[in-house]
Amino acid sequence: MLAKLHPRRILQELDIIDEESPSYSLDRRAATRRVFTVLATVSVCLLLIHYLKYSSVFQATLQMLSSAAGHDTNYYLRALNETGFLRLFSYSWWTFWHVIGYVVIPFFVVRYGMKTSFVDMGWRWNDTHKHWLGYVLLLSPILFFIFLVSFRDDFLQHYPFYKLAHRSVLDLILWECLYLTQFICLEFFFRGFFLQALRPAIGANAIWVMCVPYLMIHFPKLWLEATGAILFGLFLGILALRSRSIWGGFLVHAGVALGMDITSLLRQGQFPTQFWPF
Repeated sequence: MLAKLHPRRILQELDIIDEESPSYSLDRRAATRRVFTVLATVSVCLLLIHYLKYSSVFQATLQMLSSAAGHDTNYYLRALNETGFLRLFSYSWWTFWHVIGYVVIPFFVVRYGMKTSFVDMGWRWNDTHKHWLGYVLLLSPILFFIFLVSFRDDFLQHYPFYKLAHRSVLDLILWECLYLTQFICLEFFFRGFFLQALRPAIGANAIWVMCVPYLMIHFPKLWLEATGAILFGLFLGILALRSRSIWGGFLVHAGVALGMDITSLLRQGQFPTQFWPF
């Protein structure tokens, strides 16, 4: 597997994918429609997530609901704030829109538009275990890199995203559940729906097409992380098509996410010790 992940072997790996079913299994007419359907769906989903996931939209929605229910504008916002978990509710909203955009909308497109199996879009484990070394080789240097950059102030200020994760074990657990759910959705969208739906139309080229928007969603993050997303997306794409599953990629993302959050908390001496925040 190490040799297969070497940069000089990338094109050979893509050739292997193209030689296997279901690459290029659609005729020209069907392929054109499949590409249009997938890329149109991707565009709409990314647009919705980008503009609706923010806490400002969440707060505006709460204010609108408060007014509609006959309360003062900040009634629901104030009620959530009094629980002490307003920020966590904001991240629940953030995760909710990733579920809608990355999973729910593609489900309807796959099931009723493409009329094919949603489960076969990478949800099965399939051959993930046969490619375990490839996933380990992706994760290991990233974890080492996380250790190195954890000495930088910008890293410590950036992670974890939920700034109250240090408050209690409960805060940390709830945050990581939301965070990892988002990664399941993301992995399905890019390495499941995106790749598996396009593969019958354009073969291994689906990986290169997927890498472009995958890179772009990393632009708000640290530049090193965004740069790494290019190769990260490429190798995860190859492994996803070889394993026919999203779960190896999710485990890599989970390892990276947990590694960054835990390392940041430990470096700052803020790893939570009490279970309940109050």
